Amino acid sequence: MTARIFSFPNPVNEKAARTVAFVVMLLAALTLATSWYWLLVLLAYGFVARVLTGPRLSPLGTLASRVVAPRLGAEKPVAGPPKRFAQGIGATLTTVAAVAALGFGANALADVLLAALILAAGLESIFGYCLGCQVFALLMRVGVIPEHVCVECADIGRRSPARA
Repeated sequence: MTARIFSFPNPVNEKAARTVAFVVMLLAALTLATSWYWLLVLLAYGFVARVLTGPRLSPLGTLASRVVAPRLGAEKPVAGPPKRFAQGIGATLTTVAAVAALGFGANALADVLLAALILAAGLESIFGYCLGCQVFALLMRVGVIPEHVCVECADIGRRSPARA
């Protein structure tokens, strides 16, 4: 039971991932515009929940995967491990930003991290370009992430022509 809860889907529906990224972009922009840094706690929780359990313990992940994405047409499966890695980057950015702003009053640092999050989430949600996935691919190419973590990512022959 625990293994099932603490797992990440593979493949992931890209439409759900882009939906999550869109809402993250909006919440991060709202936080930056209003200085409501308490929203960083919600953002950080969502990222950590998605890293640990996929959409299971993330209200936004559940809404995106079960309600919104199915209404956007057929699933568009993409590899799960790079998306999980990207969620981990989001968890790190939002957690550091929350601690900086709420714990130390370092609002300028939190604002810079929010701007980076807005950029990354915007690229993912609007253009389907996942910066975290690109970092994941680079780390695989240089051998930091072993091939067994994402066999389909390592096997160029399995990629569709549009993804290669």
